[in-house]
Amino acid sequence: MSAVLITGATSGIGQQLALDYAKRGWRVIACGRNKESLAKLDEAYPNIETCEFDITDRVQTFNALRSLSLTPDLWLLNAGNCEYIDNGEMDSKLVERVFQTNVFGLTNIIEAIEPHLVSGHRVAVVSSIASELALPRAEAYGASKAAVGYIARSLRLDWRERGVEVSTIFPGFVDTPLTAKNTFPMPMLISVEQASEAIQKGLDKGQANIYFPKRFTWILRILGLLPYSWQHAVTGLLFRS
Repeated sequence: MSAVLITGATSGIGQQLALDYAKRGWRVIACGRNKESLAKLDEAYPNIETCEFDITDRVQTFNALRSLSLTPDLWLLNAGNCEYIDNGEMDSKLVERVFQTNVFGLTNIIEAIEPHLVSGHRVAVVSSIASELALPRAEAYGASKAAVGYIARSLRLDWRERGVEVSTIFPGFVDTPLTAKNTFPMPMLISVEQASEAIQKGLDKGQANIYFPKRFTWILRILGLLPYSWQHAVTGLLFRS
C-alpha cells in the first residue's frame, strides 16, 4: 500500500488531499497543529494517522518526523500562511511571520525528512502562482513563495542522482479558510476538491511542475514574460483591491 505524508492537513487543500488519498486506499500521515481537526481526520478513515507539530518549531518538527511509524512514498509539503502588506507600508514583523512558516518551516521539514528519503520517493512542495508575477499587497507572501519555488527547483537538481523526484505545485486562487479572508476579487476561484484533483493528477503523472487552474495560471505566466512596466500596468487593473 502506498503512503503519503501531508503537512498543513488540518484545513483547506491539505485536509482535502488527506481525505482524497485515504479514499484511494493510501496510508495517510496527516500533519498539523490543530488538535480538533487532526482528531476528526483520525476518525474519518482507518488508514489516516495524525502527527501534531508546529513546523516553525525546529525541535518539534525534527522529533515528530524523525520517528515516523512508516516511511511514505510521497511527501506533500503543503503547510503555509498568507498575510498582506496594506498600502505599501512595510511591516517587517508581518514579513517575518510569513517567511517563518512558508520558508523556514519548509526547510525545517525538509531537513527532518531527508534521512527517510530513498530512490523512488517524490517530494511535492506547494508554492503559488503569485511567485511568478508581482501582485499588489503580496510583498511578503509572493516573495516567500518565490523562495519556496527556488528551493524546490534546486532540490530537484541536487536529489536527482539519488532518485528522489521533486514536484513544485503552483495553485491559483482556491476557496480555503485562508483565502476567505481576502477582500479583493479572486479571478477563476476553484474549490479545494478541484485543487486536490489537479494535484493528484499531476503527481500521478510524475509532473515536475503542476499549475492550476490551467487558464488562470497560463495567463499569469504569460504576463510574467512581459516587460515589467507592462506587467505592472496589467496587474494593477486586474487586481485592484
